[in-house]
Amino acid sequence: MAAMVAKRSSAVAVRSLCRMYVLSSASPASSRLFRPGQALCAYSTTKHPFQGGNGTTEGGNGTSSPTGHLTMSSSSKQLSTADIKKIPDAEVRKSVFISQSNDVFTNLALEDWIYRNFDLTHHHILMLWINKPSVVIGRHQNPFSETNVSALARNGIELARRNSGGGAVYHDLGNLNCTFFMPRARYDRKYNLTLLTRALYREYGINAELSARDDIVLLGKKISGTAAKLGQPNAYHHCTLLVNSNKLHLGASLEKDNVEITSKATASIPSPIKNLVDVNRTVNIQQLLSAIGYEFLRTPATQLTDGGRELLMKQRGFQLINPTDKWFPGITELRENFASWDWRFGKTPNFSVQKTIQLKSTTAAHQQEMKVKVDVEKALIKEISLILPNHEPIPVVSDMVGRTYSEDCFHGIAEALKGASTENMQQAMGL
Repeated sequence: MAAMVAKRSSAVAVRSLCRMYVLSSASPASSRLFRPGQALCAYSTTKHPFQGGNGTTEGGNGTSSPTGHLTMSSSSKQLSTADIKKIPDAEVRKSVFISQSNDVFTNLALEDWIYRNFDLTHHHILMLWINKPSVVIGRHQNPFSETNVSALARNGIELARRNSGGGAVYHDLGNLNCTFFMPRARYDRKYNLTLLTRALYREYGINAELSARDDIVLLGKKISGTAAKLGQPNAYHHCTLLVNSNKLHLGASLEKDNVEITSKATASIPSPIKNLVDVNRTVNIQQLLSAIGYEFLRTPATQLTDGGRELLMKQRGFQLINPTDKWFPGITELRENFASWDWRFGKTPNFSVQKTIQLKSTTAAHQQEMKVKVDVEKALIKEISLILPNHEPIPVVSDMVGRTYSEDCFHGIAEALKGASTENMQQAMGL
């Protein structure tokens, strides 16, 4: 890390030579990023970038995607882990994709499309994306254990479920998301996270570190959470990076309902957090996005060494990505799946919710405490019951059974049951 001090000024010079300019976004071909005067970094406007005259791109016989990169072929799927590991870094090119969407479901769909379709054997991708306010939970999580879903809806904050594991995170326009795509055989989480810490140090002199749980921490507080999707042949690793996120909204959005939930779903581990602007006020999203992109492009595929300008100029560079069906056929359907109720809530592992209530009584001496319990299956209310001390649970007949569960719905049930008197309840139960 100390050796990077002397290189910080040269890094600025390299970026000044390769300053990004955005052309009109009227079409995929005309919305790519160009570096003026650097032919190796520029994208052709007449054919897909780095695509040969025979309609294929370098490194294989697959079909070219709308972005000009190879999609998976049967031959690439059959490569063994050993074969992929034998491919030298010099034969692997890199691209930085910058999503033009701030919609969480669209960006999750874009991640999934690249993961499913791209041939990454000779091509690694870093996708950088920013979402409007949203809470994103892991694939195996219970949203009602991680946040107050009813409150999110009232505040206009989206609730999304991603395809990877891990815990719940809050996104807004002050948070940068980074997704690293590579073959499963080259998956290396520490490589990716270390690359981010190098970019922070090279650009701002910020000395962030990796925790034992593979989070990025700064002065003992978390600035990045991380998760991964490991498949065959591809994998991706994504993480958040807090720049100037609204910490009040973050805390409120991840505040759970005050009830007792029993669930086998993966639970998040709360951690104190910090924004990068808390330690360096000059940090901003666009400059950081550029710095991370350049760090990715100047670093070899598997080695954390600095290839500098020479390696940078061999890469495929930056590309603005328009996540539409014109660019990525079928992405609209993927987005609809991610935004669907069945995916966001129907995938919730079965759970139960309990809360203590106090029934009304004609005499203070006979006031009775009991618990109302709601069992939930696939986010639908399966059973409502009352639990008295030293008694078996007593089923409650209600037309709420079969309806969608929510915090507001549960509290409505509890309030209705509180309206019954102790004497009437005991009489109905034969006590």
